[in-house]
Amino acid sequence: MSFSNEMKVFAGNSNKPLAEKIARYLNLQLGDCEVGRFADGEINVRINETVRGHDIFLIQSTSPPVNENLMELLIMIDAFKRASANTIAVVIPYYGYARQDRKAKGRDPISAKLVANLITVAGATRVLTVDLHAEQIQGFFDIPVDNLWSYPVFAEELQKREEIVPEETVVVSPDVGGVRRARRMAERLKTSLAILDKRRPSDNVAEVVNIIGEVKDKVVILFDDIIDTAHSIVKGAEALKKAGAKKIIACATHGVFSENALERIENSPIDTVYITDTIYHERLPEKVKVISVANLIGEAIMRIRKHLSVSILFR
Repeated sequence: MSFSNEMKVFAGNSNKPLAEKIARYLNLQLGDCEVGRFADGEINVRINETVRGHDIFLIQSTSPPVNENLMELLIMIDAFKRASANTIAVVIPYYGYARQDRKAKGRDPISAKLVANLITVAGATRVLTVDLHAEQIQGFFDIPVDNLWSYPVFAEELQKREEIVPEETVVVSPDVGGVRRARRMAERLKTSLAILDKRRPSDNVAEVVNIIGEVKDKVVILFDDIIDTAHSIVKGAEALKKAGAKKIIACATHGVFSENALERIENSPIDTVYITDTIYHERLPEKVKVISVANLIGEAIMRIRKHLSVSILFR
C-alpha cells in the first residue's frame, strides 16, 4: 500500500485575491474552508474537506485589522493540526507586529517574538513571508522560516514601465536600516545608491538630517519595505526634491496606508508609488500602482514542496 501527501492550499479572509492568484500559479483550487463569526464575535473555522495526512499551505496576511487576522490565522492552524494535517506551512505575505522587534526603550514588549511564539505553539511547521521588516525575526522562530525578497519583482516591473537608464538613476534607502534592501535593488538595476540620514523624534515621525550620495538631476527610486502613515516616505521625497531630484518613484513591499497616508502621497512630490499585493486594498489612487508577488510566492511554495532551493530565486 502506498501513501502520498497531497498538497492543499487554504486561505483566511485577509487577502483572498492574492491567495487565488497563488493557487492559480500552482494549478490548484483553494481548499474549501469557511472562516466566519459566531453571534458574539468569536471566530468560527470550518474545514469542509479532508486534510488528514496532507501538506497544508495556509495563506493569511496579518494586516489591518491586525488582531482579527492574527487570531483567524492561529485558530485555522489549530483546526488543521487537530484535523491531522501532515505539515502546516503558514504563508504570511505581510507579517504584522514586525516593527516591534526589540526594546526601543525600557518596559517595551517585543511583540514580534510573542507573535512568533503564538504561531509556533498553535502548530505551524514552517513560515513563508515577504520582506520582513527586520531579518532577525527569522531567529524568533524555532521552525524553518523563508523570507522572500520583493526586489526582483520591483526591478522587473520598473524596467518595463519606467525605462530605467542606470547612469541617470539612483536607488535611495530611506534610512540606514534599509541599506541592504536598497543595495540589492541597486545591484539588480545597475544604478548607484544613496541613503537618507534620518532621526525619529517620536513614533511615525521622521526628520531627514542629511542625504548621503548624489541625487541632483537624477531619477530617484525610494525603496522601503512598508508605507504606513506615509510621513516618513513623504518627508524623504521632499528632501530629495529639494536636493534636485528630477523624478521620484517610491517602491514599498507593504502598503499599509494608515490614517491619511494616501492623501499625503497625493499631495507629495512623489510621481509614482509602486506597492505589492501583500495587503489587499479595494481602491487606490491613480498615483499608486500594484505589482503582484503571487508568482514569487507560488514558486517558493512549489520549491518548498519539492525540497528545492528557495534562495536560488534571488541569484
